[in-house]
Amino acid sequence: MIFVPRPRRHGSGLVRSAPVTTGPPYVLRGPLALSRATVDRAAHRRTDEGWLARAWADPRSQVLVVADGRVAADDEGLRVVPPAAAPEGERYLLGVDGDGRVWFAVHTDRLPAGSGGAGLRELGAVLDDARAGMVVHAIALANWHRTHTHCPRCGGASRPEAAGHLRRCGTDGSEHFPRTDPAVIVAVVDDEGRCLLARGAGWPEGRFSTLAGFVEPGEPLERAVAREVREETGVELGACWYAGSQPWPFPSSLMVGFYAQARSTNLAVDGVELVEARWFTREQLAAALRSGEVLMPPSVSIARRLVEGWYGGELPGGSAWR
Repeated sequence: MIFVPRPRRHGSGLVRSAPVTTGPPYVLRGPLALSRATVDRAAHRRTDEGWLARAWADPRSQVLVVADGRVAADDEGLRVVPPAAAPEGERYLLGVDGDGRVWFAVHTDRLPAGSGGAGLRELGAVLDDARAGMVVHAIALANWHRTHTHCPRCGGASRPEAAGHLRRCGTDGSEHFPRTDPAVIVAVVDDEGRCLLARGAGWPEGRFSTLAGFVEPGEPLERAVAREVREETGVELGACWYAGSQPWPFPSSLMVGFYAQARSTNLAVDGVELVEARWFTREQLAAALRSGEVLMPPSVSIARRLVEGWYGGELPGGSAWR
């Protein structure tokens, strides 16, 4: 619940402010594709070596194979194997599903011969809730382990522990935990109901999305929203409302989504992060999508869901960019 001062004119001609109760002006439509985890992560089992050994020996257990940010897949989708058929590699505990089966991931240098690979952009929107959550978990862990092989304190080699959920330095014994980098992403709407969309530097013509940026050290999320929008477009914001969050392991982000009200509409694109920004009415965006003038992010992204929440339904026409 947010209280927004709103000017109110009285018969005397005097203007005074009165608090008006308001809620979020828009809501996300449907679940976010990469936020649908339902499996119990069983964190209390990560250091139970006996339980982990029994789970790995259980033929009912299932293993996802991960390499280079992709998981083993075939024509029917995600490809899982029992532990006995899993390749060598770092082993991560993903959790226990509703049927009592234990799920692991094995992180290898390359996917097994005869197995195709698929990433979250391909699989995220088509997997069921349990598998979508586990693929996100597995890829996020694999990305972190691949880039954090040495201790940031002394430079010594580190090794995985706690079923893949920490690394311990072999020299000084310090513990290091998987990293998540928070980033804000926001659909900005003005008083006329128009939505602000922008094209990033290096993007092809027509590719638009909402505004986003990383949270800086010591910075509250709401301030990060206002700062990013002001720095990149010159637009000043008023109130903002939390909409939802989604892990985005490319390689290690958590996207925290907002809607925000614009206090100004003049655009001054920074020319560094962004090269173009435009205000769209719903009718203008629909026409641009149908003609192919504008492409929106894919359905797996929180950016598209934010725009659809403002639009009031599924976006019409056009192809999504990847």
